[in-house]
Amino acid sequence: MEPLSHRGLPRLSWIDTLYSNFSYGADDYDGEGNEEQKGPPEGSETMPYIDESPTMSPQLSARSQGGGDSISPTPPEGLAPGVEAGKGLEMRKLVLSGFLASEEIYINQLEALLLPMKPLKATATTSQPVLTIQQIETIFYKIQDIYEIHKEFYDNLCPKVQQWDSQVTMGHLFQKLASQLGVYKAFVDNYKVALETAEKCSQSNNQFQKISEELKVKGPKDSKDSHTSVTMEALLYKPIDRVTRSTLVLHDLLKHTPVDHPDYPLLQDALRISQNFLSSINEDIDPRRTAVTTPKGETRQLVKDGFLVEVSESSRKLRHVFLFTDVLLCAKLKKTSAGKHQQYDCKWYIPLADLVFPSPEESEASPQVHPFPDHELEDMKTKISALKSEIQKEKANKGQSRAIERLKKKMFENEFLLLLNSPTIPFRIHNRNGKSYLFLLSSDYERSEWREAIQKLQKKDLQAFVLSSVELQVLTGSCFKLRTVHNIPVTSNKDDDESPGLYGFLHVIVHSAKGFKQSANLYCTLEVDSFGYFVSKAKTRVFRDTTEPKWDEEFEIELEGSQSLRILCYEKCYDKTKVNKDNNEIVDKIMGKGQIQLDPQTVETKNWHTDVIEMNGIKVEFSMKFTSRDMSLKRTPSKKQTGVFGVKISVVTKRERSKVPYIVRQCVEEVEKRGIEEVGIYRISGVATDIQALKAVFDANNKDILLMLSDMDINAIAGTLKLYFRELPEPLLTDRLYPAFMEGIALSDPAAKENCMMHLLRSLPDPNLITFLFLLEHLKRVAEKEPVNKMSLHNLATVFGPTLLRPSEVESKAHLTSAADIWSHDVMAQVQVLLYYLQHPPISFAELKRNTLYFSTDV
Repeated sequence: MEPLSHRGLPRLSWIDTLYSNFSYGADDYDGEGNEEQKGPPEGSETMPYIDESPTMSPQLSARSQGGGDSISPTPPEGLAPGVEAGKGLEMRKLVLSGFLASEEIYINQLEALLLPMKPLKATATTSQPVLTIQQIETIFYKIQDIYEIHKEFYDNLCPKVQQWDSQVTMGHLFQKLASQLGVYKAFVDNYKVALETAEKCSQSNNQFQKISEELKVKGPKDSKDSHTSVTMEALLYKPIDRVTRSTLVLHDLLKHTPVDHPDYPLLQDALRISQNFLSSINEDIDPRRTAVTTPKGETRQLVKDGFLVEVSESSRKLRHVFLFTDVLLCAKLKKTSAGKHQQYDCKWYIPLADLVFPSPEESEASPQVHPFPDHELEDMKTKISALKSEIQKEKANKGQSRAIERLKKKMFENEFLLLLNSPTIPFRIHNRNGKSYLFLLSSDYERSEWREAIQKLQKKDLQAFVLSSVELQVLTGSCFKLRTVHNIPVTSNKDDDESPGLYGFLHVIVHSAKGFKQSANLYCTLEVDSFGYFVSKAKTRVFRDTTEPKWDEEFEIELEGSQSLRILCYEKCYDKTKVNKDNNEIVDKIMGKGQIQLDPQTVETKNWHTDVIEMNGIKVEFSMKFTSRDMSLKRTPSKKQTGVFGVKISVVTKRERSKVPYIVRQCVEEVEKRGIEEVGIYRISGVATDIQALKAVFDANNKDILLMLSDMDINAIAGTLKLYFRELPEPLLTDRLYPAFMEGIALSDPAAKENCMMHLLRSLPDPNLITFLFLLEHLKRVAEKEPVNKMSLHNLATVFGPTLLRPSEVESKAHLTSAADIWSHDVMAQVQVLLYYLQHPPISFAELKRNTLYFSTDV
């Protein structure tokens, strides 16, 4: 393509200004082609300019349509038509020259975007595709058509401008271009999906990531730079930008085209079509693309936003954090009166050029994070569950909407408190020129997402800056419209028809992973959401020095209204110096992370469902199946009376001539020997195959039990103990006494509760009571190590309560209608019963049996 300057066409500096993001029409000039001013009109304040719609709307060109000082499309009366027309036609030539030059750049950009499409399509049908055909068609949707339209337009317009004649007509070319805007509508409708697909493909495929981060765009032949590097994301935005630019050019052409010129009606028609098209798509474009222009004239876009808990002046505050392409802004919603438009208040901001992450060692000097007391968090959960239950009852009985709204408001308050007080994972950021800031997150997943998003932006050439108060006000004002996360993530914000999540047990097998570039010590953790935040539930063993770990480990994870499963892959760090001073844990490196929705229809089948999750070029293969809580409540007695699993505890202790079953004593001894300081002991699931192997050995009373126990992963031993209690033909605290335990824990008077709860223990069969007291003392010893193992009495009660104390099938069928109801009505109370005994001073079997019975009600 011959460069325009070689064709004898003038290149004026104002042309570039005309088509820059801060666009002024040709009426900013004196009509002779001389530049009157550059940039904003004199006296106006230099400040970020907010484009209120995702593209520049037609209203922004109001000056071109009779607003302000604009030049009317018709020549002013009283002037010699020849003189005016002459000046107008000269201006027309300049406008067209500039537009042709920018059209050449646009075609080069489209060519750069199309360049990787052919090789990607060629590999899509091979055994090692970079992308699938569907992904390619989604990302590059309509680009080829747009390219051909503009190439034809350029090839027809170029000779007309090159061999200039004042009577030359090209209105029909613009009219044809406008008539083909339907292709742009299709592009815009697909734009968001194209961006998301490109982003996901970049995360899961290193080859595509390299391609998309550095596309080479040919420069005009007269420029010094033969090529410039541009990201695919930036190029995909060019067609949206182009429609706006073309519309502005039509305004300027009309201003400088005499009314009696043959082009005038054609250009009017093209402008009408373009404006109608712009009005129709203004609301459709991804709001994240709405841009704020920086003082330097660059586009500042919103990349990520979300609610985070900030520790400020030793208290927790919920903030809405906005990450723009060059700045991180921390805001809170202003309190406004009803009906008023909501606004954000900026608390602080850090230019990304000044933002640094302190190392774990540097965190040592920072204030320590004190976790919120577990029992208070459990109380909040209890209240939330009770309120959920009340709301369901009101709805079932067609209660008043006002009563339901009041209950929902209470539930929101408790959920908000839980959301505010549950996160414990520190995320520190530092302004190299001053203050440090501390956020608390519920998961390493979120911390990694924020860190990666910031670091990706910091790879670009960023400059430090200071925002004036006006600039800061404008930027903060834009946040309300730009935000992508609108609601605080609590369940009471959800619509009634949204899934309540899954209640029960998710069985997950983590098979293997591949895609690592070099050997490392690798392991995976599993997280599920519960009450609006994520909790780590399982961890595979570390597979040493490999690029293809094969774990094949099965876990059973309890779900509490869960909707998502996350898998995080880590490289284990054995360097003791790299300890995070916030939580005494060695900082392992996240190699990849991924999340899948737990779709009830996919998960709730009896068969295993195998899937692959892609993360930063790493692929992890896993399988899962789900057992609902009502199914998991069913206890199946063992048909053989020789083993220990599924056999009455009285039968086992009699056969063994022991007071506490051998399996309980051995598992407890092993945990106290080498697992009492293990983070998440009893909460983190053991590998299911290891647990089944231990179960078989205990059932067979194998001589190698002790040897096997000493070699086995400690979480598998803890899991075997939990499984033993879960598979008893009836719970340890018995079916018969279950209703009385539920009533006793609900008593308000401390003395009455004490008498009742002790009387209930006395009423247990001796083997059950002695085993329960033995387990109680063990769990108290585990909780003494809470600073290290992170397992408080409340955590342990949550794990063991529903296992030791469950309603019989008859009981649950009589009272409960759904899995969620089972959770709401009973699980919290079961936890409270065990917690009561764990918090009680030591209870001895002999004393219990000796004491006088004060509480005389029959059980």
